[in-house]
Amino acid sequence: MRLLLGCTSAAELLGTVLAEGPGWITGEGSALYLLDSAGMLRLTASHGLPDWAHERYSTVDPASDLPAAMALRLRRPYLLSPEHTSVDYPNKNAGMGTGMVAVITLPMIVDERPVGVLALALAHRGTVPRRDLDVLETIGEACAHRLSHLLDHADSRIPQDPAGAPPDGDGSRPAGLAHPMLSLAVRAAGHGAFERDLVTGESYWDAAAFRVTGQPATADGTAPDLDRIVHPEDLPDVQAALAESLTTGGRYRIGYRVLRRGGGVARIEETGEVMLDVHGRPVRVAGLLSDRDQGREHPREHPGERTGRQTGEQAAEHPGKQNEEQSTPAGARTALLLALTRSLSRAVTVRDVTTAVTDVARPAFGAASIVLDLVDEGRLLPVSHTVYGGPRRTELTRLADLSESVMQHALTRSAPLFSEPGAGRGQYGPLTPASWAVLPLVASGRQVGSCLITFSAERAFGREDRTLYSAFAGILAQSLERARLYDTHHHRATELQRAMLPRTLPQLPGIASAARYLPSTEGMQIGGDWYDLLKLPDGRIGLVIGDVQGHNAEATAVMGQLRSGLRAYATDGHDPGATLARTSRLLTELDTDLFATCLFLALDPADGALTAARAGHPAPVRIADAKAVELDLPGGPPLGVDPGQPYPLTVGRLAVGETLLAYTDGLVEDREEDYDESVQRMLGGLELWARQTGPTRAGAAPALERLADLLTLNVTERRSQPDDVALLLLHRTSPLP
Repeated sequence: MRLLLGCTSAAELLGTVLAEGPGWITGEGSALYLLDSAGMLRLTASHGLPDWAHERYSTVDPASDLPAAMALRLRRPYLLSPEHTSVDYPNKNAGMGTGMVAVITLPMIVDERPVGVLALALAHRGTVPRRDLDVLETIGEACAHRLSHLLDHADSRIPQDPAGAPPDGDGSRPAGLAHPMLSLAVRAAGHGAFERDLVTGESYWDAAAFRVTGQPATADGTAPDLDRIVHPEDLPDVQAALAESLTTGGRYRIGYRVLRRGGGVARIEETGEVMLDVHGRPVRVAGLLSDRDQGREHPREHPGERTGRQTGEQAAEHPGKQNEEQSTPAGARTALLLALTRSLSRAVTVRDVTTAVTDVARPAFGAASIVLDLVDEGRLLPVSHTVYGGPRRTELTRLADLSESVMQHALTRSAPLFSEPGAGRGQYGPLTPASWAVLPLVASGRQVGSCLITFSAERAFGREDRTLYSAFAGILAQSLERARLYDTHHHRATELQRAMLPRTLPQLPGIASAARYLPSTEGMQIGGDWYDLLKLPDGRIGLVIGDVQGHNAEATAVMGQLRSGLRAYATDGHDPGATLARTSRLLTELDTDLFATCLFLALDPADGALTAARAGHPAPVRIADAKAVELDLPGGPPLGVDPGQPYPLTVGRLAVGETLLAYTDGLVEDREEDYDESVQRMLGGLELWARQTGPTRAGAAPALERLADLLTLNVTERRSQPDDVALLLLHRTSPLP
């Protein structure tokens, strides 16, 4: 609540809800609407909405039957269950791809006065608990009060002319600052507001910011690039401060000089905050620009004078204290390299490295784009396109094609290439960047790749700049080499794990089946999850799933031995209880301290008779008549814990048209949620699947494959995946003679 009540814009409010709110608020497809002067709900901030949704639902009529309008009209939360969202929200044609997600729209009302609507996507698969609804209503009320306060202050200080244009003479507001949210006190102090979109690279100032810096105002509020206005001696300080803050997020403060029109300089203090998205990546910077010499004549440039910088934790711990320590350009460049090194040192995979380059290096350098190519079997192949994505993917692909030869040339020479002023626009037309640098990436005498950095404005690369970029190339090359080595080892470990699982499931009469395996994505962890589908000698079918303790090569090796041993005992004709008992004794005889959980279930496809035994493993789920329930299997201890302990045998029946799900705990386990709640959420999703696209509607095999994809999609969308996941689905299609 403290964070929400301290937000300064609608976008910051939505970002805070997604970043700091409960983990079951997924973020994708969330939006915040405000009522405009015409009484229409206007989309003000969003996250994860596709382009077509922005176009179609940017304005909502409160009299319509859309969820946002219904919530405002009813003056209470309007909840759409997963069943509704996957069918007709927000588009009937595209809605089937949304999966099992609920959407709630919360009216924002203060003192009977409607302010807007907050729409959030929820990870709930079934009924949303009352306690979660209470949390959501509290979040909606906090957002409503904060927005009401901000809008009241904005309205009280921004007189409108008859045409509705804001003051300050430019007749328009920049898109990023459509609703200025500065308090009266801040405005009276003469500060200006700024916003930088780190995804698109666009920056906006309000009219006060142009006055503070002494720059000519633009028609749309687009701010000039920092390297065009910041004093050259201070630019390294600014870049270093940005790099440090982009790495960690949070507040920062920095002082620098701006070159004014007509000569002289303005001493500016920039106070802002780097905002992170739900995945911890920096997406926006917003804050204030103030004139440190306000009330005095702006000084002329003094060559030796520099301002200090205060960033990250310093600004948080001493918000009122300005660091006046003198720093040299060389020291600032060193600080920039250290900040970039810290960011790259946290990168584990090649994708992590490219993400760090995108999130930190690109905005810190003030670059328009960065393209990375890696050496693969003597060829340069682009690796960064999937990281950038979005509307700029086509542009970057074209840019990579144009730069292929010069990147290869720089790598062959093992020397960086820099554009000269006036030579940026070449034979390829407007797509060719105004300025660029091509850096060969060489680590330990080995060619790793090449890096293209482009700039939207022409610039001269001095000796210090060339030294800086060359040093960055060395750091980037080392990081990429380390990340490639990790990716190679992780790929080999994962392939070893997959090789020990069935390549395909056997085709069985009267039975449809589907299986999935997902390796852990954290570190070098490989686990011991496995599954099997067996043809037993008496015509029955054996379903096996298990999980060996630990995440290392030993767990994988033990898994392979257990799978082979259990298969041998089962095909010898032992029932599930006896098979688990023998496998438990086998595990105790192996030279290991590991234990394992396991489920073994035998099905007779003729009459659907089930016999099952469980060794500390999650109970399987039966899906029948649009209901999903866990089978009641008493079970015994995990394998290898007590070799003399018997495993009770449970008898049941699987009717024609019913489905079984067996899984390992990684499918439902979430660090941010209670395990039992996660299981209940999954059961609700399974019931939804059974009602909408069960085997009777879509065919058994296609329906099971889709269900397996939906279940694993819920795993891959988590912030982390610390455990392996295995699941096995089995559906009885018809009785056999």
